[in-house]
Amino acid sequence: MQVIIIEDEKPSARRLQRMLSSLDIEAEVMLHSVEESIDWFQNNTHPDLIFLDIQLSDGLSFEIFESIDIESAVIFTTAYDEYALQAFKLNSIDYLLKPIDEDDLKKAVSKFKERLPKQQAVTLDFNDIKNLLVNPIEREYKKRFSVKVGQHLKLINVDDIECVYSENKGTYVFTSEGRNYLLDTTLENLENELEPHTFFRINRKFFVNINAIKDMVSYTNSRLQIKLNNYNEQDVIVARERVKDFKDWLE
Repeated sequence: MQVIIIEDEKPSARRLQRMLSSLDIEAEVMLHSVEESIDWFQNNTHPDLIFLDIQLSDGLSFEIFESIDIESAVIFTTAYDEYALQAFKLNSIDYLLKPIDEDDLKKAVSKFKERLPKQQAVTLDFNDIKNLLVNPIEREYKKRFSVKVGQHLKLINVDDIECVYSENKGTYVFTSEGRNYLLDTTLENLENELEPHTFFRINRKFFVNINAIKDMVSYTNSRLQIKLNNYNEQDVIVARERVKDFKDWLE
């Protein structure tokens, strides 16, 4: 079975490749742009299965299918909400919402294998995809968290959170009033719950609120150190591989 990955974020592509390898599926080809993908399909036998991100570095991936008659099954890997995907989900094998969950990946691959003996070329309605991308369904993000304080529950508005971080296997919020509170969730879950224009995951341990940033300073190994309004319990460092995305996010 030949499998390829089309994903513009190389760390995400490599992570997916490792996850597939653990399922004894080798994705030897990784493509990162519309142009590169079109060229590859024009000069190679089409694979059995494509893991496809919608937004690539030089455009939207449906442009590939407008130029090439794809003869492969497709599993989407996307940051778009499941409700927006329903309009075209039945025309593909499945979709995986980023960050990709291992169990979801296994289920999607199993679904593909079940259909493999009678697999036909998959026809995708890209007009639906275009409409969804131009007019996506508005997504609801967290507006508040409830935390336990002794025998009481306290509501914390998201706007009052300076940062969210992990420590000793716990996930904490630090508020503008200078308090830490333990959340009953993980940073991975928060990837899809925090409003992305306001919160950015600067490394494996930290999300920061753009409205709480007081200063930014150059740090060792091409990294950035973030100074927040009140939080100073430990250094808040933008990982080197995230610096470019962080600067783009600031704008």
